[in-house]
Amino acid sequence: MKRWCGAGALLVATLAWSQAVTDLDQAVVRVAWVGDVMLADGPGRLVKRGDDPFQYVASRLDEADLRVANLECVIASKGQAADKPWTFRATPQTLPLLKRHVDVVSLANNHSGDFGRAAFAEMLGRLDRAGVPYFGVGRNLREAHQARVIERKGVRIALLGYDEFFPRAFEAGDNYPGVAWSQDEQVVHDIQQARQQADIVIPFMHWGQEHEPQANSRQRELARLMIDAGADAVVGTHPHVVQDTETYRGKPIVYSLGNFVFDGFSEPVNNTGWVLWLDVGKQGVHAWHVEAVRIDRQGSPHPASALKQP
Repeated sequence: MKRWCGAGALLVATLAWSQAVTDLDQAVVRVAWVGDVMLADGPGRLVKRGDDPFQYVASRLDEADLRVANLECVIASKGQAADKPWTFRATPQTLPLLKRHVDVVSLANNHSGDFGRAAFAEMLGRLDRAGVPYFGVGRNLREAHQARVIERKGVRIALLGYDEFFPRAFEAGDNYPGVAWSQDEQVVHDIQQARQQADIVIPFMHWGQEHEPQANSRQRELARLMIDAGADAVVGTHPHVVQDTETYRGKPIVYSLGNFVFDGFSEPVNNTGWVLWLDVGKQGVHAWHVEAVRIDRQGSPHPASALKQP
């Protein structure tokens, strides 16, 4: 009798463990991706007076298991502006709001170096202390090309970030900090390395021609190369407009999400952005769609109806 009870208890425990493993294998993680988030200028003035530039979309973003954004500014108190047409530096006062609405940020863009390496290093330290994970940059070249692996519901998601927009002056080096620059051979290597650490691998690209609604041939070739190398999806930003989408080998490519929190544009096309919703599991991307946002004069996004469901 005692043996039977012991075997029965073992059977129940085994079944429970098996069910738990099955549940993990079937878990679906909903990831919300947003485009360029710039917390200086108009959005910075909102924060300074106690307003929240995310307020109109916050409840919708809260429905995601993971929220990913491109942080298109430096968050620092020091540094000298680079000699370029547009430089963006946000006050550290914006960090609590960023953490409230975004879970992880890409810094692989052409504005991370706007105020020099001292400001960049300050930003990394502030993000670390605030508990805001980042990717696509590092304190050296090796660190910049490492995937950021985020786990949700037992699903491990590897995020890689790359900048393709010149000048290349702020690329990370062997012994100094900066962004991960997109070189095909290195990108393929990074994806293959990330596949060994995670169930899902997604590169987040900063690429393409500004204000151009169609992806160019370089974007298309690289996106397909990344999927051939093992990426489960490819997502992009930088053009300040949304761009076209496609499916390659059954995997989504969203070339540009456009702006998200950003002011200074007068054209409606620049003030329309997308939230990309990706449902992912251990077997890959289960479903995806985009939802439009309209950005007001202060740089705050407002929700609009869903645009696309493949």
